[in-house]
Amino acid sequence: MSRRALAFGYAGAAYLAFLAVILYTIGFLAGAVVPKGVDDGPGGPAWAAVLVDLVLLGLFAVQHSVMARPWFKRWWTRRVPAHLERSTYVLAASLLIALLLWQWRPLTSEVWSVGPGWARGLLWTVYLFGWAFLVLSTYLIDHFELFGLRQAAAGGTPAEPAFRRPLLYRLIRHPIMTGFLIAFWAAPDMSAGRLLFALASTGYILIGVRFEEHDLRGQLGESYERYSAEVPRFVPLPGRAAKAEGAADARQVG
Repeated sequence: MSRRALAFGYAGAAYLAFLAVILYTIGFLAGAVVPKGVDDGPGGPAWAAVLVDLVLLGLFAVQHSVMARPWFKRWWTRRVPAHLERSTYVLAASLLIALLLWQWRPLTSEVWSVGPGWARGLLWTVYLFGWAFLVLSTYLIDHFELFGLRQAAAGGTPAEPAFRRPLLYRLIRHPIMTGFLIAFWAAPDMSAGRLLFALASTGYILIGVRFEEHDLRGQLGESYERYSAEVPRFVPLPGRAAKAEGAADARQVG
């Protein structure tokens, strides 16, 4: 029981770290509430800011992709308990996001700025909707499994995820990523730095989901092939959604 309590404490700390960085990121990109926004920080040459920012984004992308691959999980779970693998992944990602938020270099040149108050209000609403959409998407699968809490509480070797397709996953394959994309691009004020963040993050999402889907095809075979043929990745298409009603349920994690 003491080991299980320690494991759950570790998973809880990783989850709290994630909550802290994701809430800070919402304020960071909005340039509101938090001490440092995307356009705040020490000045310097634009080339140096671009280089530092891309390295920070690249570190997160490499960690996030490599640690999610099945071959890495097989190697990693020989060194850490299997029921703490997901929490360790969440903690590592959270620490790298925290590093990015801390060391981000601003590029303040204006790309666009929306003038009318109603349009600014609409874009801020869409921005918050994107974050809410992705959070809802995590609960439609299993929020606590996604962030490692359920595995840590249960102990032992985690069960293989079931193949299912709840609500939003009947319309798009990656609603969590769709939420991120909405939040990254819904900006009444777009600086060069925020544009760099949005472009690099979008590029990573487009590449990362292909790696994820490759793994899912290997794990789930024909069922996932059929699902991916019938349900679009990011944007709902009514015709394809109707065809998807006969597909097998599919579990997605982002």
